[in-house]
This record gives sequence, structure tokens and C-alpha cells, in this order.
Amino acid sequence: MSKIANAFANGKAFIPFITCGDPDLETTGKIVRAAVANGASLIELGIPFSDPTAEGPVIQGANLRALTGGVTTDLIFDFVRDLRKDVTIPLVFMTYANVVFSYGAEKFIATCQEIGIDGLILPDLPFEEKGEFLDICHAHDVDLISMIAPTSEDRIAMIAKEAEGFLYIVSSLGVTGTRSEIKTDIGSLVEAVRANSKVPCAVGFGISEPSQAKKMADLSDGAIVGSAIVKIIAKYGKDAAEPVGAFVKSMTDALR
Repeated sequence: MSKIANAFANGKAFIPFITCGDPDLETTGKIVRAAVANGASLIELGIPFSDPTAEGPVIQGANLRALTGGVTTDLIFDFVRDLRKDVTIPLVFMTYANVVFSYGAEKFIATCQEIGIDGLILPDLPFEEKGEFLDICHAHDVDLISMIAPTSEDRIAMIAKEAEGFLYIVSSLGVTGTRSEIKTDIGSLVEAVRANSKVPCAVGFGISEPSQAKKMADLSDGAIVGSAIVKIIAKYGKDAAEPVGAFVKSMTDALR
């Protein structure tokens, strides 16, 4: 069993997303540790991909900066090995199916287990096709985390019943990015999930302010923030750890 449940064991979870290698892996390490020090419950580590279809321009930019800087999957694996010397909270990779395929699914997921990655999120992997990875994930104690979107409708029960780790509830249609207002009826999505699963659910896509995070977490088990953090990293570069830490603290204070 993975450690993901621990992220939800002490109240509402705050889950930051950080692109590995933006602007470089040394800075990513400082940012991760600052997020942990300021109360992050679980961290999503993005493995950059050249064509990240679910991402808006902010995270696309982070992917481009990381890839241009020479980051590779193997370098990220080594980076996580180093992180695990002192970072004990759950960690999950968020990347694309092509990254796992091209590396070799068995080798990729076995390495995830070896380095201490607890789960895997693949936004471009349809639920109906998850069987290509699921058995390998189960063999290596890595949770394959499913996503539920406002368009999932009659598929929510099916996805929720087979969920593991946590369920990622996508708050808005479209790509990632900050939004001034989230109009989706998150409460009804969560209600449908909870009727079919005991797995925790966290809401992401579009959350940028502590008040939004609190509202989403009040309706679910936690909040996920990516683009707002990536914007801070783009602004401060190698000096981003301290401002990201302060941002994470504002979020965790709001949730708890």
C-alpha cells in the first residue's frame, strides 16, 4: 500500500504541483522542501513533456524551460532519490502516458517504487485504457490515480468504484490555469464520488487564492494548486523557494 492516505489523515490536504527542473533541479529541491516545511500534505511532481495537452500556457512554459535546461526522466529519478533522504510526505508523479511508454512502463513504474514515488497521474490516459498500466502499478505498490471532470457524468460511479490513492476532481473544463471563479457544482461531483468510494478526493485546476482553496477543500478532502505556484517560480527563478513557501503557508493556513 502507498502512503497517500497519510496526506488526508490530519484534516484537509493541500497539494502543490511543481514541474521538475524549472528552472533547474537544484531549485526544484529547495521549492519542494519549502512547501513541505510550510505544511504541504502531498506533492505532485511534474515530469516535463514536449506536448502537455492538459496544460495551459503557464505550465507549458515550465515544461519548455525544464526541457530546454536539459532535464530528463533519469535525472528526475535521481533527484527524487535525493529528496527521499529527508522528505517523508507522499509524492506522486504527474506526467503523460507517452513519457511512461517511451521509457518502458515496467521499468518506469518499478523505478517509481524503488525511489519512493507513491502514485502516478496521467491526464491523457482514458479510464477505459488504464489496464495497460494498472497491473504493473499494483505489482509495484504505486497507485494509479484517476481524474473526474465535470463532463464525466454517468462515468463518475464507475471511476470512483475503482479509484485508488486519491481522486483528482477537475474543477473546470479546459486546460490548467488560474481562474477568477470556479462555476462547476463541485459539491454534486463529490457527492457522486462519495456514494461510490471511500477514497479521498481533492479538487484542482483553476485554484489560485486561499479563499478558493478553502471553498474547494470544504466541499472535498483537499485542494490542488499548480499554475499559481508555477507563476511564482517563473517570476523568481532560482530564488523562488521562499516565495513559494510563503504561498503554501497562506494556503495551508486557509485550509486548516
